[in-house]
Amino acid sequence: MVVGGGVPFALIAGPDVIESEASALRHAEAIARIARLGRVPFIFKCSFDKANRTSRASYRGPGLKKGLAILKKVRQRVGAPVLSDVHEVVQVKSAAEVLDVLQIPAFLCRQTDLLVAVAKTGCVVNVKKGQFLAPWDMKPVVQKLTAAGAKKILLTERGTTFGYNTLVNDMTALPLLRALGWPVFFDAGHSTQRPGGLGDASGGTRAFIPVLARAAVAAGCDGVFIEVHENPERALCDGPSSLALRDLPRLLDQLAALAAMARRS
Repeated sequence: MVVGGGVPFALIAGPDVIESEASALRHAEAIARIARLGRVPFIFKCSFDKANRTSRASYRGPGLKKGLAILKKVRQRVGAPVLSDVHEVVQVKSAAEVLDVLQIPAFLCRQTDLLVAVAKTGCVVNVKKGQFLAPWDMKPVVQKLTAAGAKKILLTERGTTFGYNTLVNDMTALPLLRALGWPVFFDAGHSTQRPGGLGDASGGTRAFIPVLARAAVAAGCDGVFIEVHENPERALCDGPSSLALRDLPRLLDQLAALAAMARRS
């Protein structure tokens, strides 16, 4: 699978967290089918552990061992590359044996030891830009990765802290990030998030996911990252900032048309 360099844009999508093996397989198969129909390269994203939940009582996922076993089964059955977050250096070796893409969460994007450990695996690394960083502040992050041997890097924009419980999206961040020399994705789901907005959980305005995704693709990003759930109201993590599965086909058609127009221009 090739990403960037003017090829058709790619999709990273899936539920925010593994809710069960059946759920992961069901979502992966459904999204893969939609992506095939739209001729869009697809990476399945689902976290085995969400270590940065707002509340200690929030659901985090099945954990490293069980979660990786589920993602391995998804990879084998669906045939799509798989992506998940890693939060600690101790998770990296096991994750690299299963995952195609290791993701550094936004809050950890400057953690040098974690970046170096992930870079040394040889896997594709996706780093989410911290909400607290300007686009050009990602240059030292990229330098840490390349110095440690990373040769396949993705950068993901996911909004910038604007005020209490509020994010703002600056589309000029996308070309600024691309100027660092690596493909850039836009996280349309988390960019609608209201961090901690529900008190003991993050809120969000999922109605703006299509708006932001269309704007990002028109601005020339290499792919979109979208949390997708068959029933966002019942999702165990980040439901308010997740796109309903039923809405994905129409949005993907729109994004493909915009990506084609952006390439021509």
